[in-house]
Amino acid sequence: MHHVTIMSRSTCHSCDVAKAEVARICAELGATWSVEDVDTDPELRAEYGDRVPVFLVDGKEHGYWQVEEERLRAALA
Repeated sequence: MHHVTIMSRSTCHSCDVAKAEVARICAELGATWSVEDVDTDPELRAEYGDRVPVFLVDGKEHGYWQVEEERLRAALA
């Protein structure tokens, strides 16, 4: 089973949109997902802060800013 992590922050509208899209796709494909707030850790903020939302699939960076649905589905297949 695959896992998607969304690197996010609480004040990010694009992150909210991405969460809804990832939730829908993961539910359809039986994958799990979670959210990590980059503002809770200085290292995460330094690495991802300018690009949120960032999507990790099984711990590896997959994309950022917008969910590319076809690409994400292929990675989770």
